[in-house]
Amino acid sequence: MSKPIALITGASRGLGRNMALHLAKRGVDIIGTYRHGAAEADALRVEIEAMGGKATMMALDVTDTASFAVFAATMADTLNADFQRERFDFLINNAGNGLFASFDEATEEQFASLVATHLRGPVFLTQKLLPLIADGGRILNVSSGFVRFTLPGYSLYAAMKAAVEVLTRYMAVELGTRRIRVNAIAPGAIATDFGGGAVRDDDGVNAWVAQGIALGRVGQPDDVGGAVAAILSEDLAWANGTTFDISGGQLL
Repeated sequence: MSKPIALITGASRGLGRNMALHLAKRGVDIIGTYRHGAAEADALRVEIEAMGGKATMMALDVTDTASFAVFAATMADTLNADFQRERFDFLINNAGNGLFASFDEATEEQFASLVATHLRGPVFLTQKLLPLIADGGRILNVSSGFVRFTLPGYSLYAAMKAAVEVLTRYMAVELGTRRIRVNAIAPGAIATDFGGGAVRDDDGVNAWVAQGIALGRVGQPDDVGGAVAAILSEDLAWANGTTFDISGGQLL
């Protein structure tokens, strides 16, 4: 029996990289995408292969919808050549960028950038890849804790992620005929390079954020990567159309 295959956008760094490693540890083969970090993506491939897994990295700009048809065709060729498969099992729409801008000063250019990255990209990339996703497969969209709680400066970013959560429910209903389950995760504050890495690198910011989290610390990438691997496992096969809060109980 062949191993499941996951496609993770934005896999070369941050949470995407951690998701890839946790899935690989559970016997999932990885196809990861990167925008600029070719060296980082290749380092991830080497690490997964050292664990006994299989991984391929592909360049992709999720804001460039005009490139999606070619990407899907290349993906089909990659599945056939590298994995001897015609379909893959898990799609994780992870690629993204943060934006801090007060509502009264945010620009149309900033808004358009967020729409392109967090909404338009996942919508039309998923649409192009649907013929390659196995019946009974899973799609996982990445939302944010900012949808549930508020922090000034993230209004536009949170609005995009709120749209992702609504989209997730509709996708679950419309793709149900193919038994494709669609869920989302909403991470809280995680010690990564998000937002310039302040939560990770600034002890004062880290301590300030931690005081609002029930478990008393900010999240680590492993907290999210492990959760993603669990959500995509058979143990949560009946979960569908829901958003999992992965925040340690932030601002409850």
